[in-house]
Amino acid sequence: MSNNEVRVLIADDKRSARQGLKALLARIPEIEVVGEAANGQEAMEVTAVYHPDVVLMDIHMPKMDGLEATQHIKSQLPQVKIIILTIHPQYRQQALAAGADAFLLKGGTAESLWNSILQAKKGDQKHEKLS
Repeated sequence: MSNNEVRVLIADDKRSARQGLKALLARIPEIEVVGEAANGQEAMEVTAVYHPDVVLMDIHMPKMDGLEATQHIKSQLPQVKIIILTIHPQYRQQALAAGADAFLLKGGTAESLWNSILQAKKGDQKHEKLS
């Protein structure tokens, strides 16, 4: 794997959302989707196994929400970058306080998603809201 490739985990409770993101990211050769999770607990477990560069994390999920999962992942694996990907703009401050590296609203362009992932991996993105 070259330095340009980014290993991504997708955490969203909606299977259709995970499949859509996976299909979108599959079109970008520099991205490898290494895993999926349907809740925050699974996101923690899969992250611990696969050590992705970036986690795309939804907020509202069963068992453990994305904010709590973000806190746990960042405490155990601070090098993993987490992008909160949600439809709820009102959670921006909470997401950043939980340790998220970026906050992105669902429904944006594929280009903005890819740029967010690349910037997060490089560490260029410091608590900026992208939409």
